[in-house]
Amino acid sequence: MFSNKNQNRNFHYLFFLIFFLPIFFQDLIQAQIADPDPKRFKEEIEAFILWDAKNSVNENAILFVGSSSIRLWSTASYFPEFYVINRGFGGSHISDVNHYYEQIVKKYKPARIIFYAGDNDIADGKSAQQVLEDFQVFTSRVARDFPKTRVYYLPIKPSISRWQFWPLMSEANTMINQFIQQKPFLTYVDTATPILNAAGEPNSDLFVKDGLHLSVKGYQLWSKILLPFLEEE
Repeated sequence: MFSNKNQNRNFHYLFFLIFFLPIFFQDLIQAQIADPDPKRFKEEIEAFILWDAKNSVNENAILFVGSSSIRLWSTASYFPEFYVINRGFGGSHISDVNHYYEQIVKKYKPARIIFYAGDNDIADGKSAQQVLEDFQVFTSRVARDFPKTRVYYLPIKPSISRWQFWPLMSEANTMINQFIQQKPFLTYVDTATPILNAAGEPNSDLFVKDGLHLSVKGYQLWSKILLPFLEEE
């Protein structure tokens, strides 16, 4: 009788080790992913500062900020009726945007902000929770400095080259959307779902050869989706 109880305990313990412990450590590792060094973007940020020193910047502009999906977007061409500022820098995490907030966000006193980042965060091992928390840091700063400024969140896109990360990226989008619904100054603009085809996979026509960055058709789609939101204000 005693030996059977011990065997049962050992079986339950072994079951825990095999099935639950890996999940626990995976979550723990994800939660501890360190932010990459923001200094790797020193030259890009200095180029923005130099441009600002040579050009006048219109306050109450629409600021596009985030990673390469913002940087490669010809925002001035797609939205000629608005004064726009593009401060995207490729490979950036949300933590990088937060680090350089003073230089690439606050100084412009933007009326509206179009935000896209988180793609690289997930691909580099960060959890959906970490992406959410970094976005919350960003939006809390905007709310503090510019209470009347609206932030439009463009969700992490499903892409061909990072398709294996889509479940986690989709989870991050859902968590951020739930957060946004509680904040009147935030808007979720679904530019992710329309990228999927009838089979539920990324439409190859919307990407360039690397399968990660948007093609002209991809940016036309994004611009078409975003424009009505900008025209509402």
